Amino acid sequence: MAVRIHRKEAVSMDKIVEAYIKSMKIAVGLNTQRIFAAWDACSGAGPYTLRRYFRGGKLYITLNSSVLRSQLVLQKDLLIEKMNAFLQQDPLFTQDNKTVGFVEELILK
Repeated sequence: MAVRIHRKEAVSMDKIVEAYIKSMKIAVGLNTQRIFAAWDACSGAGPYTLRRYFRGGKLYITLNSSVLRSQLVLQKDLLIEKMNAFLQQDPLFTQDNKTVGFVEELILK
């Protein structure tokens, strides 16, 4: 008995990647890594960053330079806007994730 294969509609790669990320349940870790990449790209302080932690919309950053921290404190709102814009453009960032979403607050230590 021959099995008949039915032709399905074509699916774009971005839909396939999105479905794969959801099925493998790696969206939380991937979003967190994309947020850290956004920090590096938008702040320029990647080489001076000692620790990063993201939870509940808050990005905690520990810097090894107090001078740089003082300058970045004055630019918190602008940095948050730039990071969120960076994340919106990132095709790997899952925007509808309830656990890890956009950056709401930046805490510099």
